Amino acid sequence: MNKKKLFSLLPSVDEVLNDKTIIELIEEYPRSLVVDTIRKNINSIRKTIINLKEEQAEDFSIDYDKFIKAIVNELTLSYSLSLKKVINATGVVIHTNLGRSLLSDSIKEDVWQVASRYSNLEYDIDKGKRGSRYSHLEDIIKKITGAEDVLVVNNNAAAVLLVLSTMSKNREAIVSRGELVEVGGSFRIPKVMEESGTILKEIGATNKTHLRDYEEAINENTGVLLKVHTSNYRVLGFTDSVEIDELSKLSKEYDIPVIEDLGSGLFVDISKYGLSYEPTVIDSLRKGADIVTFSGDKILGGPQAGIIVGKKEYIEKMKKNQLTRALRVDKLTIAALEATFRLYLDEQKAVKQIPTLRMLTYSIDELNDKAKRFYEMIKNENLDADIRIEDGHSQVGGGSMPLETIDTKVITVIPNNMGVSELEERLRLSEDSIIARVYDNKYVLDVRTIFDDEFEVISKQLATALK
Repeated sequence: MNKKKLFSLLPSVDEVLNDKTIIELIEEYPRSLVVDTIRKNINSIRKTIINLKEEQAEDFSIDYDKFIKAIVNELTLSYSLSLKKVINATGVVIHTNLGRSLLSDSIKEDVWQVASRYSNLEYDIDKGKRGSRYSHLEDIIKKITGAEDVLVVNNNAAAVLLVLSTMSKNREAIVSRGELVEVGGSFRIPKVMEESGTILKEIGATNKTHLRDYEEAINENTGVLLKVHTSNYRVLGFTDSVEIDELSKLSKEYDIPVIEDLGSGLFVDISKYGLSYEPTVIDSLRKGADIVTFSGDKILGGPQAGIIVGKKEYIEKMKKNQLTRALRVDKLTIAALEATFRLYLDEQKAVKQIPTLRMLTYSIDELNDKAKRFYEMIKNENLDADIRIEDGHSQVGGGSMPLETIDTKVITVIPNNMGVSELEERLRLSEDSIIARVYDNKYVLDVRTIFDDEFEVISKQLATALK
């Protein structure tokens, strides 16, 4: 058959639109998108025909069912959201690339009610007049922290920016050289300080800073004493730093406020669960910090937010800062944050119901039980691979506790008919987007960060990938 006759086999757009499957698609997807996809696939076949050699043309045919299926698959893919759910099998609990903290299932109805209906976001129901969006978070956070006042912005970098802009603009902020951290995306504390209009006054050395260094740096233009918790790295060995309670005494002596950027908001002493001690927000306030800033979406286990707690006299000024409008949070963040903080009224409930805390506090026996159940489910698929339960190590992640590794249980997979990297790619690109680790030439699934209802999904995808 010559090429001209092959072109005559191409269906028209109108013919395809009358196909029963396509008619059903138009009910689900925008008609314009369906038409564009049909044209694209017809043109794809047309190009294939153009590039055929004469001897190939004789055997060429159009598989109509395959053609329709390609349209369906492409429509499904193109209309799906770019931001989607993935399965985190890496063992990194607060995985920055995979969305950091997970919200508790117990709060989803609270958030949905606010998202899908009108709300009293900036309306005082009792007084019948305009209210403040920040009032919804003040009582619960003050109750938990004991702080005089609260302000919430869109992330912790924004919180630090607003605090410094309000409290030390055109004045000096004294900070240890060992605390001039860089956070994700190459954002650095010195640059944030510069944007706030604050003058950076570095003191001490990278590994050692003493109280006398702060005192010697104080002058008539000193605005604040700033302490930054180095949550994403550690300086070890010959080191020394000044704690908040020491800085607090100095701040009172010279009447200069002390600010602590904790980075990760922590309200539970996780050392009780076998992890290293990390300063909690309550600890910092009790030790004398005038202002404490921290993230909502790290160990706290809530949505992305920057939370400022501390002395009312300073936070009242921040509320009047013009930056506050630009950095404000929306109703979904407020709803999710309030509902998450409500869980902290009962520490045991928080540990059980907030996914981040639950994953961090699993006992090894609980993980072993999870691994056995997962292993049996995978073995039932009769995979062409060597499957084993092994000991492993999880990580906290999210720029928190950088030296902390946590004992865990992992399922390792060594395929018999393909390379480990190929298996990893197939599962990553699968419909369920399974993200795991490759280590020691093994595909490693850490049960710490895998939900029980994902065991079957992963097992089925493994069976498909290994065919």
